[in-house]
Amino acid sequence: MMLFNRLLSIIPLLLCSSLSQAASWDIDQLMHNLALTRSGHATFVEKKTLALLDQPVTSSGELLYAAPDHLEKRTIKPKVENMLVDGDNLDIERGKKTYHLQLSDYPELAAFIDSIRGTLAGDRKALERTYQLSLEGNAANWTLQLIPNNARMQQVISRIRIMGAGDEVRSIDIAQTDGDSSHMQIEKVATP
Repeated sequence: MMLFNRLLSIIPLLLCSSLSQAASWDIDQLMHNLALTRSGHATFVEKKTLALLDQPVTSSGELLYAAPDHLEKRTIKPKVENMLVDGDNLDIERGKKTYHLQLSDYPELAAFIDSIRGTLAGDRKALERTYQLSLEGNAANWTLQLIPNNARMQQVISRIRIMGAGDEVRSIDIAQTDGDSSHMQIEKVATP
């Protein structure tokens, strides 16, 4: 009976703690949690739906990230392609060709890439330079929605939805204004 009474006395404390955590869950908390991850390795499967094609295009490969601004996308299927973003530099290897771009010369592309890098880095200020942010869910199952807030990006992107759990990004959905869209499912690779 004494044990039962002790358990009863603990329940209100647990409820208060849970309510307190739920009440404090917001974009700042999400950004804080994401910023704690300094590097990551994941696999991805991406499905792009394009108006020009009858069927979606599916690709897969791996992603590597190192804070604050290093991002690699290594596509393995259906064709090998590597994309490396480091600071303002974007290198794309496709077949035997390599393309080098300065993101500052392509502001819409930079804004799109920064939506992912900014989220992974937990950099709210970087995201809010280009997007209006909203958050749904809780720490265990969240959705961060990015709506472009400048006219140039609004002509290209309708919205970006980034879904995750805790400090992990699990998927990224992008809806373009021309009707094209993509869905990338991401699975963290466990580090030994």
